[in-house]
Amino acid sequence: MKTPVYLDYAATTPCDPQVAEVLMRHLTLEGTFANPASRSHFYGWQAEAAVEKARKQVARLFNADTREIVWTSGATESNNLAIKGAMQAHAAKGQHIITSLAEHKAVIDSVRFLEAQGYPVSWLKPNKHGVVSPDTVAQAIRPDTALISIMHVNNETGAISDIQGISELAAKEDILFHVDAAQSAGKLPIDLQTLKIDMLSVCAHKIYGPKGVGALYVRRKADFILPPLIHGGGHERGMRSGTLPTHQIAAMGEAFELAGKLRESEFEKLSALKQQFLDAVLTNDCVIVNGSREQAVPGIVNLTFKGIDGQVLLSALPMLAVSSGSACNSATVSPSHVLTSMGVPEREALSALRFSFGRFTDEEQVAFAATQLLNVLEKLGS
Repeated sequence: MKTPVYLDYAATTPCDPQVAEVLMRHLTLEGTFANPASRSHFYGWQAEAAVEKARKQVARLFNADTREIVWTSGATESNNLAIKGAMQAHAAKGQHIITSLAEHKAVIDSVRFLEAQGYPVSWLKPNKHGVVSPDTVAQAIRPDTALISIMHVNNETGAISDIQGISELAAKEDILFHVDAAQSAGKLPIDLQTLKIDMLSVCAHKIYGPKGVGALYVRRKADFILPPLIHGGGHERGMRSGTLPTHQIAAMGEAFELAGKLRESEFEKLSALKQQFLDAVLTNDCVIVNGSREQAVPGIVNLTFKGIDGQVLLSALPMLAVSSGSACNSATVSPSHVLTSMGVPEREALSALRFSFGRFTDEEQVAFAATQLLNVLEKLGS
């Protein structure tokens, strides 16, 4: 391999060429570049039509109503809008929030922000496989519980939580249910006519679309209006003001439509690549799989290497683009909050790496990655 093999698809994906073509087509004077809110001329009408086409494409992937799709800058904003907005909207119901310690930081930090303002929070631990079960959620419900926020697929381990069961529980108790689906959209089937989910956060760059654009699904309910975080021109039915980026939105629509067409075949392909990779690397006794091998998406593999520092191992693999299982800042290296919440000892969590495969990964790259990893493990004496 002349260049490093990219195995960090859970962090971000490259734009699919088909998606990139749509993106470019909506940037220049010769394309559909105008402000979708400019309804006084032809260019604005064209842009609005492109935005609404994309809204249909995103809604179609989830079997949702187009009026339930609100454009945002990404899943982080969607999570913030859903959590903070829901607690403001449902103040009469109560202030108690249920979430998990394994959530993405965009959810954790949003909830901690509210917790600092006096909102009581139940922080659930996932099981040793990284899964949050409906039973665990049920035990935390109180009369004043207003919101449950549980991610569908964990970004570090790929663990799949039972959002079907949790959604039914939330609906029965009349509690708003929010799901961070950034890692599951386009990878697992999500039918919002069947699932009793009130809010669902997604973004484009996890499924071969551009960065900087996402959406929040908000179920149309007579007793629920989501107040905005961003005020201005009253765009997106008052829920999110700001000039819509026509090019990004059109590309996101294309990415979501493409993901729907390829979902089943890609799941099968990634399952085979994951098995190929694990069959190779698990021949070394120091390698441990974090999380469930069955109840997880095939594109994410989180491994601990007993007795080896994750940062040292990462540095010894310059030809592999993978992620450390640790959170780093200028002063310290701390273990992954996801792994420690699952009960993984801190020392083992610090030795973890995440390998994530995607649409453009092939068998040759996986074989190369496994060989590189095994060679380095042998040199490091494990």
